[in-house]
Amino acid sequence: QVQLVESGGGLVQPGGSLRLSCEVTGSIFSISRMGWYRQAPGKQRELVASKTSAGDTNYADSVKGRFTISRDNVKVYLQMNSLKPEDTAVYYCNALIADYGMKTDDYWGQGTQVTVSS
Repeated sequence: QVQLVESGGGLVQPGGSLRLSCEVTGSIFSISRMGWYRQAPGKQRELVASKTSAGDTNYADSVKGRFTISRDNVKVYLQMNSLKPEDTAVYYCNALIADYGMKTDDYWGQGTQVTVSS
């Protein structure tokens, strides 16, 4: 059973930093894309950053220059610097995974809360 296990959320003051981690566990053939989404109260879930297996990255305009996505095999990280109160949200790890039967599915982590407040 494939699972995405997240860690690293918490409470931080404005201007501070946090690093989110996510690891894919279970039997998989390949991961073509990994990324992070977030959802603030009363808002739709939005893409924060993603990275393909070819190394192409995509960032939301609101986080460019502050957040960095990186990947190490079955793990993906989101380094968040210069955090702002508007970054407060539940952050979800996402991965596009193929199994050995070549079936591809989107998988999601359980979500981790990031709160930016003084």
